[in-house]
Amino acid sequence: MPTATPDGRTGTAVYHRTVPPIVDTLLHPQRTPPPPIDVDLAKVMGAGTVVWAAALVVTGVLSLLDVVPVSWVLVCAAGVLLGIVGVQWARRNGRLSPDGTGAMVRPDDEPTEPPATDGTPTGR
Repeated sequence: MPTATPDGRTGTAVYHRTVPPIVDTLLHPQRTPPPPIDVDLAKVMGAGTVVWAAALVVTGVLSLLDVVPVSWVLVCAAGVLLGIVGVQWARRNGRLSPDGTGAMVRPDDEPTEPPATDGTPTGR
């Protein structure tokens, strides 16, 4: 079925720009990424540390029964130790903002006065 072009001719539609290959579109998308999610890293790392600690207990018991090698216990112990380091780092380098949004703030970015909780304006 012939179609009319913008200049009045009939024929097949002609694109003035090339359509990128599907591989280029998949590798280089043109949409903007979503905003980052504000999370309390200390809680996330603490939960992971608890999971590693549970795995340490299970593998420790299984190692005493000669079911699993000792290296599995050492891997879980390393996970617990790194988790503790991560929790301490998250507590030292950032905390949740006092406005309740869940955003992380560095200790040097904290406001000098606490936010008002009764709805009265603060002096800003």
